[in-house]
Amino acid sequence: MNAQDRTALNRLITYLKPHIGLIIGSLVAMTFVAAAETSIPALMRPLLDRGFTGQLNSKLWQVPVFLVGLALVRSLAQFLSNYLLTRVINAVLLKLREQMFQTLLHASTAFFQKNSASNLINAVAFEVNNVLTIMGGMLISLVRDSLTVVGLMGYLIYLNWKLTLVVLIIFPIIAFIMTKINRRLRSLNREQQSLTSDLAYIVEESAAGYKIVKVHGAQEYEMNRFRQKAERLRQFALKSAVAGGLNQPITQLIASMALSIVLIIALMQPATEGTTVGGFAAFITAMMLVISPLKRLADINQPLQRGLTAAEMIFGLMDQPLEEDEDRRLNMKSLIKAKGAIRFENVGFSYEQEVGRNDALTDINLSIMPGEVVAFVGPSGSGKSTLVNLLPRFFKPSGGQIYLDGVSLEEIVLADVRRQIAFVSQDVILFNDTIAANVAYGAVDHDGIDCGRVMEALEVANLSNLIHELPEGIDTVVGDNGNRLSGGQRQRLAIARAIYKNAPILILDEATSALDSESERQVQDALERLMVGRTTLVIAHRLSTIEHADRIVVLENGKIVENGSHGELIKQDGLYANLHRIQFSNA
Repeated sequence: MNAQDRTALNRLITYLKPHIGLIIGSLVAMTFVAAAETSIPALMRPLLDRGFTGQLNSKLWQVPVFLVGLALVRSLAQFLSNYLLTRVINAVLLKLREQMFQTLLHASTAFFQKNSASNLINAVAFEVNNVLTIMGGMLISLVRDSLTVVGLMGYLIYLNWKLTLVVLIIFPIIAFIMTKINRRLRSLNREQQSLTSDLAYIVEESAAGYKIVKVHGAQEYEMNRFRQKAERLRQFALKSAVAGGLNQPITQLIASMALSIVLIIALMQPATEGTTVGGFAAFITAMMLVISPLKRLADINQPLQRGLTAAEMIFGLMDQPLEEDEDRRLNMKSLIKAKGAIRFENVGFSYEQEVGRNDALTDINLSIMPGEVVAFVGPSGSGKSTLVNLLPRFFKPSGGQIYLDGVSLEEIVLADVRRQIAFVSQDVILFNDTIAANVAYGAVDHDGIDCGRVMEALEVANLSNLIHELPEGIDTVVGDNGNRLSGGQRQRLAIARAIYKNAPILILDEATSALDSESERQVQDALERLMVGRTTLVIAHRLSTIEHADRIVVLENGKIVENGSHGELIKQDGLYANLHRIQFSNA
């Protein structure tokens, strides 16, 4: 086992320490199981040597009683050990899942850009179960089966140490074979893990884009993508099964060869050493019984390798750096309620992961007053969304500083920064919960929802008529991403969420671009109510929706090229005026 594997196992062991009492109870029960296994051949010797000579006639009734009692003790001990171990494993599994999900909730934006949702789902929901296999399979096999092997081997040595030496030869041979197979399994398991995530991603894409798939008749194309990846996964699963499956037959073959040698030697011994029939039968019985736990110990290699591969993924996810760690937060400033003054000072930003790509933002200098409505326009890829995404600290500027109420964002507690911001995007995200829970999103539970404020927010967002039409009102479940609502209703529900939050800063990212004229009118009306008294940053392609903004900032190639009111920019006859002419001539 290499250093990486030992590190993973040591980390898993730290999760077991709080449950040491249950583990000890399980180990004690496993000891009884192993002792019961050893007792079976020990009973054979006196029964055969003395039972058939009449010496035990007066005590024969004790034999079935002892056998039944032995079976009962073994069964109860096995049940108890499995139950206690299952409790430990599920407690650790819960802890691991909670920590993994906690890491996801506090991971950086860059982390989510590098990992697909299917990969993360696979890790949290499925791969962590392979760690369960490690802890369960290893503890049962390594403890119970090891104790059984030790007990039986001790009895074999007691019966005939010379014959036992022949049996012991199989251990180093099996260990050598397992080491060879081990390397092959690790590489196959890593590839299989990656292919499983890729397959899940294809399913995720096809399910999310089912309308596009159907409209373009792309079912066969998607089926081919799925089939190719599934076939590769099947091939690697077979290779892994072949490599892992070699353990058992090879172990059986070696054990059979050892048994044959033992039989030959044993048959030659009675004349010279006086081996009794009972002793020989007990020896063969103990040897046959030791083969089964030996095979299970050999078979642990495959799930062990699969589990260690999964552990690497799990701990790799859990070790992701958080957006803001506790030590750094303690040294930062708190902010209860911002006034809404924003200043960008020599701000630059580049997507480092994209080699050869120009800086997304260069030398941005901009001051926004509290309550001011500032619109950002420009060609696609000019840096509008990147600029506003710096404010909630989804990304960190590669140069310069951003100030909120005169304090650098980097010096303010991250949670406090985001508490000052409400966000409404064209890509509305709703959760499969009630309307009230979606509007009051962020409330820890239902008791934390102010239903009066929810109704007020829905009223301002022009959704009160919808609520009165629904039998369950604000307790109506909206479905997967709000699929029970129309596009305009979903957008207005997102606006109601922003109204409920009542943050001093509002970011609107193409909030009306995907709507029809009637829905846009209703949403625009709701937005105008929402913007009152708030510092508002608006990204819009439809220039007609931002003509009344206090200021319009025009970006091109990551730089501010124009800055002024609608009237001032039209008079300048620059990029904004040209974009305005193009849109209205097309209209």
